[in-house]
Amino acid sequence: MSDATSARARVGGRSDDDQRDLELIARWKAGDERAATEIVERHAQALARFAVSSGERSEVDELVQDTFVRAFHSLDGFRGESSFRTWLFTIERRLLLDRRRAEKRRRDRTEIQEDDAATAYDALDSVVADETQQRLRAAMERLSPTQREVFSLRVGEGLSYKEIAEAVGTTEGAARVHYHNAMRAVKEFLDE
Repeated sequence: MSDATSARARVGGRSDDDQRDLELIARWKAGDERAATEIVERHAQALARFAVSSGERSEVDELVQDTFVRAFHSLDGFRGESSFRTWLFTIERRLLLDRRRAEKRRRDRTEIQEDDAATAYDALDSVVADETQQRLRAAMERLSPTQREVFSLRVGEGLSYKEIAEAVGTTEGAARVHYHNAMRAVKEFLDE
């Protein structure tokens, strides 16, 4: 069962993953430092994937770390209305937007290098994967920032439209529209 599939295994309205996160948060608030370590281990890779898919290349680890620092300082504000992972994506997205605004002011943009791309393929798949990844990356670069975020959260992280809407700060209907427009644009580009 994939991470996205297991995250959807619902028990009493909450997934097993959501329940585990709530238990870990309670343990951390009670002073168990190991709970914080487990929270980071459970969510760091997904946050890194989202950062990369949102265009961050140079400071992914720092962004993920800053996301957790802000989350742990703000845990009292987590009401549990969304999943903990969705809340983390929301924090990371805000940090990304803050960084982009600061970069824009500095006018110091970093070019994306081919070696910067994250990939899950091994050497046997590299020939096919390289071309596919280049085409997909080119297609995603044509998307608006919002479409790129929604597409990444839906395809890469398996979030529901409701969770995407919460993370991106829009309505569920708008998230659907952004996703479908992004999917159409990506398909059109790949069909060229």
